[in-house]
Amino acid sequence: MRDPYEVLGVSINATDEEVKNAYRALARKYHPDNYADNPLSDLAGEKMKEINDAYDAIVNMRKGGKSSGGYSGGSQNPAYAHIRTLISNNMLDEAQRKLDEFPTNSRDAEWYFLSGSVLYKRGWYSNAYSSFATAVNMDPNNYEYKQALNNMQRHQNGGYSGPYRTGSNMGGSCNSCDFCSSLICADCCCECMGGDLISCC
Repeated sequence: MRDPYEVLGVSINATDEEVKNAYRALARKYHPDNYADNPLSDLAGEKMKEINDAYDAIVNMRKGGKSSGGYSGGSQNPAYAHIRTLISNNMLDEAQRKLDEFPTNSRDAEWYFLSGSVLYKRGWYSNAYSSFATAVNMDPNNYEYKQALNNMQRHQNGGYSGPYRTGSNMGGSCNSCDFCSSLICADCCCECMGGDLISCC
């Protein structure tokens, strides 16, 4: 699914009323009744479904604080809150695109934490570890960031001897160590995101 804000043509900072007005305008434009006996009726129906899905997604995001993926966070920045929801819903390309839009000089501790979360979900554990470490260095009193880093350190030092998988080391055969390390990191990241392995998976 595309970024729902882009589908409706509004900013992530748009008010609820602006979101609703944008939805209504698009719904009037693409409503299937306007395309009866028209070769474009199928396309209009698909567009209408996309608009409805986007509006529902935004409403659900704004309702809650906790998404269906079990990924919760207390960000006060609406852009970060949106990225957290994208990560929860495994929309990793979109989440990464949103993170990349931040200028380098404005990337704060939460940016690095969220970047680490995307890297983790991609299976690039050593890169994720580095991002979590940067987040902690920038904001050493943040419990969420410290928990993510501490869990990875604990598991890394607790007997696992194989390398973390990185973006340049995605190939190769699977063995029991790869399987165990995946479970360890999955459990660690689920803990730091407010859930447990069963609810996250």
